[in-house]
Amino acid sequence: MSLPRFLMGDNVHYPEDIFVIHTEYPRFIINLKDDNIEFLEDLEDEDAENLEEETTNLIEEASRFYDEQMKLYEE
Repeated sequence: MSLPRFLMGDNVHYPEDIFVIHTEYPRFIINLKDDNIEFLEDLEDEDAENLEEETTNLIEEASRFYDEQMKLYEE
């Protein structure tokens, strides 16, 4: 099965939260409310170092994805 790079997540128990799921390595869930990221797999030490540099880009990409999706819902 082919999955989109980003998915939106919703949960009635967390009505104020905005979850975006990144489905490619490194897989993670970000809460756009506070930019908290939870990685879904253990990362190797060298991967963790590289990801620190990419974290800002990943947050920006997830935010852009969410904004684009919301724009489409409004249309």
